This record gives sequence, structure tokens and C-alpha cells, in this order.
Amino acid sequence: MTASRILVLNSGSSSLKYQLLDMADSSRLAVGLVERIGEETSRLVHEPLTGPGAAGGKRERTGAIADHGAALRAVSAELAADGLGLDSPELAAVGHRVVHGGTRFTRPTVIDDEVLAEIRSLIPLAPLHNPANVTGIEVARSLRADLPQVAVFDTAFHATVPEYAARYAIDAETARKYSIRRYGFHGTSHAYVSRATAALLGRPVEDVNVIVLHLGNGASASAVRGGVCVETSMGLTPLEGLVMGTRSGDLDPAVIFHLARVGGLSVDEIDSLLNKKSGLLGMCGDNDMREVLRRAGEGDEAASMAFAAYVHRLKKYIGAYSAVLGRVDAVTFTAGVGENAHQVREAAVDGLAALGLALDPEANAARSSRPRLVSAEYARVAVAVVPTDEELEIAAQAYALVTQ
Repeated sequence: MTASRILVLNSGSSSLKYQLLDMADSSRLAVGLVERIGEETSRLVHEPLTGPGAAGGKRERTGAIADHGAALRAVSAELAADGLGLDSPELAAVGHRVVHGGTRFTRPTVIDDEVLAEIRSLIPLAPLHNPANVTGIEVARSLRADLPQVAVFDTAFHATVPEYAARYAIDAETARKYSIRRYGFHGTSHAYVSRATAALLGRPVEDVNVIVLHLGNGASASAVRGGVCVETSMGLTPLEGLVMGTRSGDLDPAVIFHLARVGGLSVDEIDSLLNKKSGLLGMCGDNDMREVLRRAGEGDEAASMAFAAYVHRLKKYIGAYSAVLGRVDAVTFTAGVGENAHQVREAAVDGLAALGLALDPEANAARSSRPRLVSAEYARVAVAVVPTDEELEIAAQAYALVTQ
């Protein structure tokens, strides 16, 4: 029996998302989530998609789950009840989403003690994410020490950004000492979507230049030339770039000095302000684009202003990345907002005819869960909507590594 199953784990500070995939046909066998880990009101939602358990649909249970170890053991029990347990000989590896790989990790990597120590050393670059990622790895290794554990890094796809684009124009020794440079994030999404866009166009990925707009609560843009990322909007951290749900995106750095000197805010207070209380939320009180659009449609001034700022930033990046690429074959929208908010796509493309962009209003407004073109037939540049699949990308990278 050939082992072809990959368990994908995305470990957060108080959550554990998981999917079990069979890479023989890229099918999903089970999906689930454990949230509020460490609380009395912990919740596990498990959905088997194949086998005898699938007929019953989702299963949910609540009650205290003390830590990530207990969470993964609970997940293992749910999978075992469906005949999909972690002890299955068909399980080839566990693929872990790791947010920050620094300059050391630029491709998927089998985890050993040395690799784990290096991931831990990168915690200062991603203090909110890497600690939870490390915990997930440690727990999975303790349950199946014999099974390959593979780290797939959010930053890896952007490691090809040229050095002149990755560098910030600060003192070179300071940048080196503190590892300050552009890393970029959402890399698994940008990798998957750029390839899927080429497939949608019916062209080899090496021949396609695409601007990918990953628009969720977090949002990022990338310029991908022939399957290789050459520019991306997020930087040292996920704060830089587009207007997001709760993050400011691009900001004059002097705003931070001003808030400290004049406003008397501490570094931690400014960090919280820019990451958790800014973006759409800061401008209008809502970080859900659906609510922003509803309120703007009813004439709400704050929501209208937030939407205008969001779209304005998108247009700037589309224009900038068109210049970086020289030739653009497609602009692709993905993730929750990009896939579902046709008003965002319409507003972002409006006025960009000089760049070869134009929408088919009917195609753009139609809802679908499939990859599709929404550009006008006469448009020189395709506009695409491609649902992202980060879990499949992680599974594919992990499976390719352990079967080489």
C-alpha cells in the first residue's frame, strides 16, 4: 500500500485547523477546527468527507481542551472514528504551516531537531505566529515520532524577490544585524493561485505574468513573472502593503514617532493600534467587507471612505506591479474578499483601461466557486477569480518532498 495521505496542520495561539488529504487524487478526506484551546468553552468541529462517517456530516463537541497536545489527541480520536487515524499506514507525512522562514528556509523542509531550533530562533520576526507553529510541530512529533513532519513556509514563495526589491533603504549593517528586509507572506496562496491562473488561461506557467491579489482580512499583492515572485506587498511583517481588515498597510514610519512623542503611546500600544485597530476597522468600525459594503450602500460616510481608501490602495499596487512586470497577462483576485466581493473587483479595475483592464459586468457579478475569467472579451489583460487552496498547496509540497 502506497502512503499518499497528508495531514495538514495550521496551529494558532489558541486554535488548531486541520485537513486530511489524499494526494493520489488531491481529494479531501476530513476537515476540522479546534478553537478556544485552553478555555473551558473549547470547541471541536470535525467533518469527515469520506467513509462511513461522512453520511452523518459535521460532528461538534464542546468542553475544556487544555492545550494543543490535548487538541491534537482529540483530532486523532475523531479521525480514528472514521477509519482515518494517525496510525494509518496510508499517512505519508504531516505538513505544517509555518508563517516565517526568514532567509534560511526558502522551500519545504523536513523537520528535525536542528530545523525546529531554527524555526524557534525566528520567533522575534513573527512573535504572534511562529510560537504556535512550533507548538503544533512539537505535539505532532510527540504523537508520531516515526512520521515525517514537513514545514511549509508562508515566506518561501517570496524568497525569489530580487535583492534590490527586498532591501529597505536603511543602514546596511543595522539591516543585517536585525534581519530587516522584505519577506512577504501568504506565499502558499500566491504560489497556488499564480499556477492556477496560468492553467485557467491554458498557458504554461513559465509564459504567464500575473498580479495576484489575496484579499481576506489580511491582504497582500504579488507580482509573479513566469511562476517566480519578483515583488510582494507585505514586508518584514504582514503589516505593510494593502489596507486590510484591521491592519493599516503602508504608513509613513514617522507616524510611529509622532504617536510616541506627541501621543505618549508605548511601543506595544502602537503595535496593537496598527495591527488590530486600523484598516477598515479603524476607519469605520467594521472589518467585515460585507458590512462595509452594506453600510456604504446605505450612504454611511465612514464606510464609504474606508471602501474608497481600500480600493485606492489596490489600484496603486496594480499600477506599480504592472510597471514592475512590464507585461501583465492577468490580474487575479483570491481569498474571501477577492473571491466573493464583486464590488471590490469592479471598483479596483474601474479606470484602468489604459493598463488593458476591463470587466464583463455580468460575469463579474455572477457567483461561482470555480476559477473563472471575469474580464471583457476585448480586454488586453485577463481579470480572473481563482479560489485559493493553501491546504492543498501545503499538502502537495509536503508530499512531493517526502516522496522524492
